[in-house]
Amino acid sequence: MTQPPAKTAPNTLKPRLRLLYGSAIAFGPGKAELLQHIATTGSISAAAKCMNMSYRRAWQLVETMNRCFQSPLVLTSKGGSGGGGASVSELGQKVLRLHTELLEELATAPALQKLQTLLAKQPPDEK
Repeated sequence: MTQPPAKTAPNTLKPRLRLLYGSAIAFGPGKAELLQHIATTGSISAAAKCMNMSYRRAWQLVETMNRCFQSPLVLTSKGGSGGGGASVSELGQKVLRLHTELLEELATAPALQKLQTLLAKQPPDEK
C-alpha cells in the first residue's frame, strides 16, 4: 500500500492536492485517507470510524470516486451471514500511488521552493 508523503518541517509549505473533475472532487487528501483505511480494514464502515466520519458520508465519498474514474476505486460485496466487505481495486491502488507521486513532485517543485522564501518567519497559527 502507498505510504503518505513524509512529514515536512513545521515552517515549510506542504502541498495538498485536490483533483476536480467537472464540479466533483474526484480525489483529494480525505479520499486518499479513506481508501487507505478501506484497504486496511476491508470495510467502509470501519474506515469511516477510523476517520470519525459517518458511514453515510464515507459512502458518498466512495460513490463520487467510483463515478469519476473509468472503473470503481472501491469494490463492495453485499452483507449476509458473514457481513459485507469492501476492498480497494487495482485502479484504486494505482490512483493512490499516483496521488502520492504528485505530492512528492509538488513538494520539490522549484516554484514551491520560491514561494517558501516569501513566507513569514512563523505560520499565523503559531506564537
